[in-house]
Amino acid sequence: MFDHAYSNYMEHAYPADELMPLTCRGRVRGQEPSRGDVDDALGKFSLTLIDTLDTLVVLNKTKEFEEAVKKVIKDVNLDNDIVVSVFETNIRVLGGLLGGHSVAIMLKEKGEYMQWYNGELLHMAKELGYKLLPAFNTTSGLPYPRVNLKFGVRHPEARTGTETDTCTACAGTLILEFAALSRFTGTSIFEEYARKALDFIWEKRQRSSNLVGVTINIHTGDWVRKDSGVGAGIDSYYEYLLKAYVLLGDDSFLERFNTHYDAIMRYISQPPLLLDVHIHKPMLNARTWMDSLLAFFPGLQVLKGDIRPAIETHEMLYQVIKKHNFLPEAFTTDFRVHWAQHPLRPEFAESTYFLYKATGDPYYLEVGKTLIENLNKYARVPCGFAAMKDVRTGSHEDRMDSFFLAEMFKYLYLLFADKEDMIFDIEDYIFTTEAHLLPLWLSTTNQTISKKNTSTEYTELDDSNFDWTCPNTQILFPNDPMFAQSIREPLKNVVDKSCPRGISRAEESLGSGPKPPLRARDFMASNPEHLEILKKMGVSLIHLKDGRVQLVQHAVQAASSLDAEDGLRFMQEMIELSSQQQKEQQLPPRAVQIVSHPFFGRVVLTAGPAQFGMDLSKHKAGTRGFVATIKPYNGCSEITNPEAVKEKIALMQRGQCMFAEKARNIQKAGAIGGIVIDDNEGSSSDTAPLFQMAGDGKNTDDITIPMLFLFNKEGNIILDAIREYEAVEVLLSDKAKDRDLEIENMDQKSSENDSHKPTSEEAPSESQDAQAVSEEPEGGGESSAVGDPDPLSPASTDSASVPMADPDPHAPGPTEASAPEPACTAGDSQPQEQNTHTEASSKAHWDSKVQPMESILADWNEDIEAFEMMEKDEL
Repeated sequence: MFDHAYSNYMEHAYPADELMPLTCRGRVRGQEPSRGDVDDALGKFSLTLIDTLDTLVVLNKTKEFEEAVKKVIKDVNLDNDIVVSVFETNIRVLGGLLGGHSVAIMLKEKGEYMQWYNGELLHMAKELGYKLLPAFNTTSGLPYPRVNLKFGVRHPEARTGTETDTCTACAGTLILEFAALSRFTGTSIFEEYARKALDFIWEKRQRSSNLVGVTINIHTGDWVRKDSGVGAGIDSYYEYLLKAYVLLGDDSFLERFNTHYDAIMRYISQPPLLLDVHIHKPMLNARTWMDSLLAFFPGLQVLKGDIRPAIETHEMLYQVIKKHNFLPEAFTTDFRVHWAQHPLRPEFAESTYFLYKATGDPYYLEVGKTLIENLNKYARVPCGFAAMKDVRTGSHEDRMDSFFLAEMFKYLYLLFADKEDMIFDIEDYIFTTEAHLLPLWLSTTNQTISKKNTSTEYTELDDSNFDWTCPNTQILFPNDPMFAQSIREPLKNVVDKSCPRGISRAEESLGSGPKPPLRARDFMASNPEHLEILKKMGVSLIHLKDGRVQLVQHAVQAASSLDAEDGLRFMQEMIELSSQQQKEQQLPPRAVQIVSHPFFGRVVLTAGPAQFGMDLSKHKAGTRGFVATIKPYNGCSEITNPEAVKEKIALMQRGQCMFAEKARNIQKAGAIGGIVIDDNEGSSSDTAPLFQMAGDGKNTDDITIPMLFLFNKEGNIILDAIREYEAVEVLLSDKAKDRDLEIENMDQKSSENDSHKPTSEEAPSESQDAQAVSEEPEGGGESSAVGDPDPLSPASTDSASVPMADPDPHAPGPTEASAPEPACTAGDSQPQEQNTHTEASSKAHWDSKVQPMESILADWNEDIEAFEMMEKDEL
C-alpha cells in the first residue's frame, strides 16, 4: 500500500508538494484553484517527500530513503516567496527534516547506509527555523499564524502579518521541533521562542476551569473563541505538553498537562464522548458534534496511563467507522454524519497502535485489519489513495495529503510489525504530532534552560495525577486478557440504535402500568406530568432572560441509571427534532419596506418569516398598509384598540405567549398583517441569525394574514418613524420592490381606503435578497433545538442542555444565514436625520396627483446623501 502511494507521488507529482490521485498529477500552489487555508501547508518545497523521509526507514526501505535524502538536499528550495502556515510548516517540514536527520545519523552509526551524510538535513532544518522566527515578533510571544518564507512577516512584500488571531494548537505545537532543533544545533533561540509561546498560553488559561479556548488574540491574549475540547484547534497543544516532558524532562510541562487533563476529565470527557464546553461555563456543552481530530486522544491517554477511558472512546470511534467505513470529519452525539468528508486522517490508527502496545489485545489487530481493508476497498485509486469527499456515498476528492504517507502507513506498519521486522528500536524515539521521530537522548543534550519552573503556581490536584515516572504497562491493569474486552463490551451497540426500546422507570412510577416513553415531539413545557418525568430523568428546565426555555441534563441527578439513559435519549431526540425541523421548514427571509414619505421604499428591513399565515412568496404583490401599535403591546389577549388596528398592519412585542396566539388576536381585531418586534434590546439581523416563527403545535390554517418578525434594531426604525411622521406605510413582501416604481406609485395612489391593498407592480431587488448558506464554517456551531436563534447546541451523557421551544417558539432559519443586508439599505441613516418637509407639505404630497419638481429634486438629493453615507459606512 505504501509503495502504491509513494511511487505514484514520485512518478506523477514530484517535485510538487502533493499528489492529486484522481488526475495523476502534482498539486502546485497557484496553478490549482485555491482551497483556502488548506493550501497554507503547501510551500513549493516537495512537502510529501520531506514528510515521508522517516517513514521509509520505519518500513525498512533504506535504499529508497538514501535516494530521497539526496533528492531533498539537491532539489528542495526553502527560500520561496510564498505565504505558509507556521503550524503546518513546523510539524510537516521542520519535523520531517529533523525526523529524517534523526534516522540518518542512526543509519550512519550502524555503518552500512548514509556514510556520506554530513548533517545536510539538519542544516536545512536550521535554515527553515530561522525563516519561521519572524512570526514570533509579537508582544505576547505567540506567533503569527502565517509567514512568508522569503520576506517574513512585516516586510512590505510579505503579504501577511495583518492577522490578529491564531488557534491554541497553532501556537502551542512548536516545542518538540523547536527544542529538538536547539538541542541538535546548540542554538537555544528556537527552544526559547517555543517555550515563551507555551508559557503565555498557560498564563491565559481560564483559571476557574483550567481550560483553554480554541482561538486566541496574538497581541492581547484575549480568547476569541471560548469553546474548549480536545479536537480541532486545541488537540496537539495538550499532546505537546505531555510529550515535551517525555522528551525534555522538564517537570513544569507535566504539571501543566496534569492540570489540564484533570479539567478535561472533569468537564469534556463524558464517556465514551468527548464534547466541547465553554471555558467560563464548563458544565455547559458548546456543541452536539465531535470532530475526527479528537481520535488522537485515546493514544495520548495511553501515554498518560489512563487506559479505561482510552478504550471507551476508541471503541465508540470504531463503531462509527464500522457504520460509515471511515471516520467522518464530524459526527453528532447520536453518531450521524455532521461533516461527511474524510481526508484519510491517521489519528484513529495512531490510537489503535498505542492501545495495542498497552494491552497486547489482538482485538486491536482486527481493528487495524478493518482500516486496511477499507482503505484498499474504498480509497485506493490507480494513482494512489484518494480522500473521501462523502463517506455516505463513497465519492472521492482529488487529494492525498502528505500526512497520509507520514503517519498512516507508519502506525499501521508498527501495529503489525514484530521486533525482528524493525531495523532499529522504536522505543528510543518519541513521535511528534506528525509522527516524526525524535531521539529521547536529546533530553540530556545542549541543555540551556532550567528544567524546573518554580515561578508558576499549579492547581492542587489529587496526588495520583502527579506521577513523576512514565507509566509501566504491567501495573496499569491486571494480567487479564479479558480486561480491555470487559470495558468495550457495554459500548458494542452504542452506535446501533436498532435495539428494542424498554420502558422508562420514570414513566412507570407515574402511572399504573407501563406507558410509552415521553417523546420529544410530544413534550409540552406547560404539562406538569411531563415536567415530573423530566425531573426523574435528570433534566431540568431553565427560563432564560431572553424568553427562551432551555433544557439541561445532569445524569447524576437522575433517579436511576436507566432514567439517566432515558434522559439522554430524550435530549438527543430533541436535537434531532430541531435539526429535522430546520431542514424541512427553512424559509427565505422576507422584507419590510417603508414606502411612505419621506422614505418611498428606500428603507428595507430584513424580516423573519412565519410558518403560518399568508405565504408571501405566493403573493408576489405582498401586503401594504399603514402600521399601528396594538394594546396590549404583547398581543397576548384581546386587542383593546381594534378601531386603531382595523385594516392596518399591527405592531406588537415578542414574548409572553405563542406567536400564533398573537396572530389570531390581531386578525380578530381586523388587522391585515402583523409585525412582531424582538424585546431583546439591541438585537439585530446583522449580528443574530435570522429565524422563522413557529406555530403552536396546533392547526394554524385559521390564520390568513401575513406575519413577520423584526429584531429590535430594525423594529425601532419603524417605531422611530411613527414618532416622527405618525402615518407610516409599509409593504410586507417576499422581497423588496423597486424604489423608482414605488415613487411612481405614489402619483397614482388614491387615498386611505386603498392604503391596505396589495401593490401590483414588482421589480427584482438587487441587494435585499438574502442568500442561504448550506455549509457551515469549521468553527461554527449548530442550531440544536426548536426555538433557539443562537448556534448553541448541546447534548451529552453527563451534562447536556438543549434550548427548547419557549412561550415564543421559532424554528431557526438556514444553518448559518448569510447576512442579508441588515436594517436600512441606505446606510443606517435614521428617518429623523433626513431633510424632511413639514407635516402640511407631507400631507399635500399624499393628496396631490403631481409632485412639484422641487420636491422630486429634494428627494433625489436625499437619495444621493443617503447613498454617500451608506458608502462611507461600508468603507
